[in-house]
This record gives sequence, C-alpha cells and structure tokens, in this order.
Amino acid sequence: MRLFLIFFLFSIVACSNGPKNDQSPASGQSEVDLMALLDTIWRTEQEPIRLRDSLGRVYGFESDEFQKQNEIYHKNHVINEKKVIDILDNIGWPGQDIIGEDGNRTICNVLQHSDYEVREKYLPMMRDAVKAQKLQPRLLARAEDRLATDRGELQVYGGQIKYYPETKSFDVWPIVDPQNVDKRRAEIGLEPIAESLSNRSNPLEWNLEEQIKRTEAFEKERLNGS
Repeated sequence: MRLFLIFFLFSIVACSNGPKNDQSPASGQSEVDLMALLDTIWRTEQEPIRLRDSLGRVYGFESDEFQKQNEIYHKNHVINEKKVIDILDNIGWPGQDIIGEDGNRTICNVLQHSDYEVREKYLPMMRDAVKAQKLQPRLLARAEDRLATDRGELQVYGGQIKYYPETKSFDVWPIVDPQNVDKRRAEIGLEPIAESLSNRSNPLEWNLEEQIKRTEAFEKERLNGS
C-alpha cells in the first residue's frame, strides 16, 4: 500500500501540466506531507471544540462565549471536511502503516462531525478499511453508533453522548441491551463504558439501572410514535 500511494502521488505530479494552483490537498504529496496535513486538520478541528466545551462548563452551554467558539469550530470543519474527502476520493483510506493511528483518528473525527449523508457515504469505505486492517474497529463502531442516533435508533456501543436541553446536562444516548454493552465493547477492544465515561473531560456516571429505564422509555416512545 505504501508503494502504491507513493506511485499514485508522483503520477499525479508527472501527469499535471500547466499551473497547479487548483491542485487538491491530497495530490502530489509525500507521506510526510500527508501526515502533516492530517496533523493540521486535527488541531484546527479539535482545539476549538475543547475550548468551546471548557467555556460551556464555565459560562453555560448556551452562553455567548460557547457560541463564539462553536462558530469558529464550524468554519474550520467546513475546510477540514473538504480536505478529508479529497484524501479519501483520491487515494482511498490510507493504512495505519502510512498515517498511523493518529491519522486514522483524525479522518474519523472529521467524518463524525459531518452531515449524515457524508458519513453514510463513507461508511462502506470504513468497513472495508477495518476488514483490511487499515482502521481500528472501535472507530467504525463509533461511526455506526452516530448514524444510529441520527436515525433515532438505539446505539450499540454507547459512544454517543447528547446534550439534553430540558435537563441542561449531557447523557448517553439510550443503548440497546445496556446490560451487555460492556461485552460488546470488549469484543472490539473498548474499555468498559463506566470507565470511558469517567475519563471524559466532562465525566459522567454510568448507572446501569437508570440506563435500563431510559432504554425502555425510549423504545416505548418509539412504538407509540410509529
């Protein structure tokens, strides 16, 4: 895969005639350049989110301070999404031998923040990447959970946290069969959900009995609404 990528990148350069001002970000770059690009994407995507959330905890998640950083994040994301899509469309999913675990996480994070249609479009590529051992299964699981929540369905692994305006607090989106969520998480290399929630920058407590009630209420509401 490494040799193919190098050949692909140099082929683009060799076959390009005339001005290169309209070159795409993925074209004509070495592996070092690609990793540097992904590093920039990570910083410009994540730093505003972290600052935004920190300000939210201090001033409130509906405050002007929070909203200002949220706007910066969204502007950066539009640029980052275009760069990531360009990479995927031009060279496919780069393997860990090329971009490492951090590079994979960067691509997945940007996709996670994209619209439903974008995430759905690249989900098959993510599945193929997992099969080819280019991508960690846990990153695919997170994408699957996000799509499930957007469809209004129960999530499988518990990776999605939502802000609930009625309680002005964050909580896990209801999970299918919460009694066995840790078993499913272990199968793809994830730590127990209680540990994951406690390690968040904004820690949450996992209460199994409470989550069972939330899942039951969620399913009941779905049935009544169908």
